[in-house]
Amino acid sequence: MSIVVVGSVFVDIKGFPEGEYDPGGRNAGRVEQVHGGVARNVAEDAAAAGQKVVFVGLADDTGAGEDVIRRLRDRGVETRFMERRPGGMGLWLAVFDSRGEVAASVSRRPDLRPLAEILRRREEEIFSGAEGILFELDLEEETVALVCALGEKYAVPVCAAVSNMAIALERRAYLPRLTSLVCNRQELGLLSPGDWEGLAPEALASRLEAVRKETGLPSLAVTLGAEGAVWSENGAWGRCPAAPAELVDTTGAGDAFFAGVGVGLCRGRSLAEACRIGALLAAGAVGSRESVCPPTDPKTLGL
Repeated sequence: MSIVVVGSVFVDIKGFPEGEYDPGGRNAGRVEQVHGGVARNVAEDAAAAGQKVVFVGLADDTGAGEDVIRRLRDRGVETRFMERRPGGMGLWLAVFDSRGEVAASVSRRPDLRPLAEILRRREEEIFSGAEGILFELDLEEETVALVCALGEKYAVPVCAAVSNMAIALERRAYLPRLTSLVCNRQELGLLSPGDWEGLAPEALASRLEAVRKETGLPSLAVTLGAEGAVWSENGAWGRCPAAPAELVDTTGAGDAFFAGVGVGLCRGRSLAEACRIGALLAAGAVGSRESVCPPTDPKTLGL
């Protein structure tokens, strides 16, 4: 049985200041280049949690693209459904402040239109033995519709995350066809406008049920950074505290949380249990400079 992950690959270029970050000045520090992208990170995080993962994505027809495929393969991700195309990978440029938080960023999105064609052409190979699908809701609408249809055809959970909420909102009609959506507090404010920023976690959690009903989502989880996450499912709601961690780099923490939630739901756990798994993976990610969690014993995660 495998978890199918569908979505993007990025190359992340990150700048870290040596001292206090000055937005208007020249900041001495270090610059690092790592593999990124929501779906790519999720695939590696799920594999690090001891799961069999099949990744459907694109890589550039360059040495950088080959490096991405090689690393995923080395980390235990099945890459035979990845294809190399010009412009297949995106680029994310980010500058961090002295606390490890993103101070400014710019991204170039890849051309992901070929994903729908890959899914159609190799459907039986990809989904034979699949136990769930994790994907990015802001993919092309054709791809989103196809992923939802495949989840229904194979009767498996379909869980979505967001990398660009402005685009994801254009896919709002597909929310009732998902098993769960994971987003952050800012994205929640776009999904359902309101004063979410000023709410304590418990108050925010108590209002999620109304959002879930409004959107038609079967379940919803919202990440709150160091405050953990809140969730709503089938009339119940609650809070999941963040797992203890030493903060090195917040990049990829949300992706790791989503990977844990998705893995948990695909393995039949409740949303509350899945959020706990996500919190543990996110703690590993924030303690790493690689934007992903380190290998984790599935027994520790309750899998």
